[in-house]
This record gives sequence, structure tokens and C-alpha cells, in this order.
Amino acid sequence: MTSVENRNSPIWRDENLLIVCTVEGYAHRHNMTTRETLKLFREYGVTGAIRQCYGTLHTQDIDETVYFAEDYIEARRK
Repeated sequence: MTSVENRNSPIWRDENLLIVCTVEGYAHRHNMTTRETLKLFREYGVTGAIRQCYGTLHTQDIDETVYFAEDYIEARRK
């Protein structure tokens, strides 16, 4: 399967939806804009981590994924 086909797969779309919800939840919780949150997520590689852990994260409440993003960033700031 090519990378374009992968990006059109239902899993890829589901991962994207989870990332969008996490960005919005994180932005709301930390009183940040979506743009600021996306920049932070890129800086620390949060979206890749969410994709790697999608199998578990998609079964959890969205708050758990926001906590995951917070913990992931905090661990890399040290």
C-alpha cells in the first residue's frame, strides 16, 4: 500500500479525528489557541505518539488522550 492509500484509510481518518479532538481539548484546558497547541504538539512530536498509541487511546475517553498529551510533553520538557 502506498502512503497516499494509507492516508485515505479509515484508520488514518480515525487517528486524525482523535488528534483533532486532543488538540481542541488540550487548547481548551490550557487556555491556548488551536494554532499554539498545534505548534506545541509539533515541537514535542505528540501527534506521532498519538498515532503510535492509537490502538489503546481510541478506546479511552478523550480526556485520557489529553492527559496522555500533557504527560508526553511534560516528560520531554525535563
